[in-house]
Amino acid sequence: MTYEHGLFEFQCLSSLAKVFPDEKLQEPRCREGSALLGEVYSFQIAYRCVKQTRPFSLEVRVASPELNGLITVRRVGLVPSELPGYADADEHVLRMSPGLYPDPLYPLEPNNRFKLFPNQWRSLWVEISLDTQVKPGVHTVEIQFVAEEGEVVGRDSFSLNVIPVVLPEQELIHTEWFHADCLATHYQTEVFSELHWQLIEAYVATASRHGVNMLLTPLFTPPLDTKIGGERPTVQLVDVSRVNGIYSFGFERLKRWIDMCDRNGIYYIEFSHLFTQWGAKHAPKIVVLEEGVKAPLFGWHTDATGEEYGQFLDAFLPALIEFIHSHGLDKRCFFHVSDEPHEEHLESYRSASEKVRKHTKGFPVIDALSNYEFYEKGMVSHPIPSNDHVEVFLNAGVSELWTYYCCAQYKDVANRFFHMPSARNRILGTQLYKFDMKGFLHWGYNFWNSQYSIRPINPYEVTDADGAFPSGDAFLVYPGESGPIESIRLKVLFEALQDLRALKLLEGLIGREETLRILEEGLGEALTFRTYPRQAQWLLSKREQINKAIYEKTSESWELG
Repeated sequence: MTYEHGLFEFQCLSSLAKVFPDEKLQEPRCREGSALLGEVYSFQIAYRCVKQTRPFSLEVRVASPELNGLITVRRVGLVPSELPGYADADEHVLRMSPGLYPDPLYPLEPNNRFKLFPNQWRSLWVEISLDTQVKPGVHTVEIQFVAEEGEVVGRDSFSLNVIPVVLPEQELIHTEWFHADCLATHYQTEVFSELHWQLIEAYVATASRHGVNMLLTPLFTPPLDTKIGGERPTVQLVDVSRVNGIYSFGFERLKRWIDMCDRNGIYYIEFSHLFTQWGAKHAPKIVVLEEGVKAPLFGWHTDATGEEYGQFLDAFLPALIEFIHSHGLDKRCFFHVSDEPHEEHLESYRSASEKVRKHTKGFPVIDALSNYEFYEKGMVSHPIPSNDHVEVFLNAGVSELWTYYCCAQYKDVANRFFHMPSARNRILGTQLYKFDMKGFLHWGYNFWNSQYSIRPINPYEVTDADGAFPSGDAFLVYPGESGPIESIRLKVLFEALQDLRALKLLEGLIGREETLRILEEGLGEALTFRTYPRQAQWLLSKREQINKAIYEKTSESWELG
């Protein structure tokens, strides 16, 4: 129900709505839902001041007797986008115009207050983090809006049905590339200073809470998104020394990094690329201590096929493998050669891959690439094709397949740009389930640079990597005072992963064939990475159907027991 008290309007919406300040509400009201134990459930409250001529402040009170302490309320903020999407984008977007888009989730002002602007719709994000001890059944969340003098000027309620089944742990391997240098640059702190370590851990903890269980680990400064000949700040975990041509290595910082991963639920260690992006033609920047001086011994000036870098890898990789074995990390580590090589890079990638794989037998080598020939010729053991090229790999029966998307995947397939509906973000979970994907990769957890890292940017002002990538491609979090500010896209992506986990749970109860039947029930054509329902309501209703099937099947087990 929409409430009015002269000046104000309020309306509960699902988490998949995007509320713009300059247009009418597009999504229907949503006042009920269901969730499993251990799940995070979110909805929104849209609000508007309809008659006041100046900004006005209200207090929000959200309460539920048995959920108090589990509910968080934040304000959905607005950030600018000069490049919402490319000019030839498909029709499955909300708008193409530059302007202000809803994305960051800000804490409320003191005393749970928030500001209303005349005739602008905004929204609050309500998140309920269910633990496994919550009493099952329907819980009513009461919402009140209170003026300064204490008068209640609006109220609403939301009903959440908690199903007495625990959501299982995530099996999917999920990495959002972590850019440690961007933290040091933005917060103006020395790399791997104590403050930098604190910031790294805060951002990693947030990633982990949202389904990231693999972390890009900078053995050496990752050779990613860097202008040829350019340089990103050095973030090198491994100490390298050379005396009389003999290399030695120190892994103390790498051990600290892995310990930090352990504390925060990050199981998989994704070693940074050992060759440059888009062709594997050069080495990453590697700083070496020699005769008392630290300097980049390898980098853009290094021919990847040269003897010197080959000798370095022949010394370094066995030492790293020994470190892995001695610390019991054998089942946790993944290697990269080079990111996104194309057909014209076959030979340079082959050479680079051979240099790595001769030392990494038994370890998965993963790379984002969409040309099947790289896999067919045995250059990469675990290819990661983009979601608009994955069909070739699926049809070939590639096992333990991953997928990814980035700025190039803006037609037909799932993605998470500002101007895309949130349903296009969340649909990924059902697709990952349908095709039994082993992992999902994305390059931008916190890339706060222009394209090619030519300069740092303020992500509250520049959201498109300086006019290079559609807003929403380069990062999922914003810099807060001492840690990350989350985004609605991060939340919705986590909802997609929860959908995947719920489908896995249902599969364990009724089998994969029947689960797929329920998932695709009512569709005019089979679910694929390109063909899928575009409506948010389908996703919301389908998840309710899945939850109902889980409840009914587990109820049968209780009765039989």
